[in-house]
Amino acid sequence: MSGPSGDSPQSGRSERRADPQADLRVSDFDYELPEELIAQQPTAERGTSRLLVMDRKSGAWEDDVFPGFASRLRPRDLLVLNDSRVIPARLYARRTLRREREKPTGRIEVMLLEPAGERQWRALVRPGRKVAIGERLVFPAAGGDIVLEAEVMERGQYGERLLEFAPVDDFYAAIERIGHMPLPPYIHRRDAEADRERYQTVFAHERGSVAAPTAGLHFTEAMIEALQAKGVEIARVTLHVGLGTFAPLRVERVDEVRLHRERYSISAAAADALNRAVAEGRRIVAVGTTVVRTLEAAALAARGEELRTHSGATEIFIAPGFEFRLVSALLTNFHLPQSSLLMLVSAFAGREHVLAAYRHAVEERYRFYSYGDCMFIAGAVLSDHFQLLDSLA
Repeated sequence: MSGPSGDSPQSGRSERRADPQADLRVSDFDYELPEELIAQQPTAERGTSRLLVMDRKSGAWEDDVFPGFASRLRPRDLLVLNDSRVIPARLYARRTLRREREKPTGRIEVMLLEPAGERQWRALVRPGRKVAIGERLVFPAAGGDIVLEAEVMERGQYGERLLEFAPVDDFYAAIERIGHMPLPPYIHRRDAEADRERYQTVFAHERGSVAAPTAGLHFTEAMIEALQAKGVEIARVTLHVGLGTFAPLRVERVDEVRLHRERYSISAAAADALNRAVAEGRRIVAVGTTVVRTLEAAALAARGEELRTHSGATEIFIAPGFEFRLVSALLTNFHLPQSSLLMLVSAFAGREHVLAAYRHAVEERYRFYSYGDCMFIAGAVLSDHFQLLDSLA
């Protein structure tokens, strides 16, 4: 048996009370990760990643593979997925002055962030110094024909630009034609055609993310069917993942952290499933930190009432000391050191437990980050053999 053990079922809660945000520093969530453990490619076959299973209360862990995930769930569990679809948000443009229809010059990288109104998008541009307000950007296809045009309307507080695109029949079809998948900065290669499938969940539906909800990447259609056959209920919510998920925290204290805003929505069907699960005392299993943010933001907005269908935006920051209202189990990938997502996982399972599990994952050569392996955290989740060893530890 590996990992720390606790003799009190409340050890996770008491640890979180002993670690209020005011006493924590961002550096308290650091760990050493060899660069070669950062996955640059997905596994050869979807759904074959390794799985580290951790008991939320004791911090004890067990090594497994993702096909074993189904055995960790119980009939009548509610599994919640994020059905946001990653758009090919990295575009390449050429620039020209607004009033001069001369041949465009200069290659500009445009990373779409979020819609800001009819035909308007907020975007990052590189090199930014070359893109002024009033300029026109044209977006050519490989053959040279212009697919999109946009005017630079304003510069934002953080250097982003507001772009207004010229009318087209189908904007999303246009970016599917000329756009590139927005792989995260720690994947040191260009996107490939295979990333259009593998950097997308099999249940992706609602277009809008510029980064994948990575815990969902492990699921196959066969896994989902097997879970439903077992009696696991599945609900879908939407949170559009922004590039801010990769932004480093530039403060020293955890209580100074302010997060990016992300758009989310909960359908009537999802709200009903969640309300029934709560009323019946069933486990709510979040697939990914994006689902955690969605559910806990919605619970806070409900102010103790039942959840209802709604859409909104959240800047919720979950760190040790946070009181979880809905989520009782979590499937998640391994996150960057000193990141808000690592703080969220630490809030759920205890900072020392999580960091110990991460050290084990490094020692066992797990693969990290978006295309890497995953971790399942829940109470009484280990196999019978490991439960016995943990009770004797």
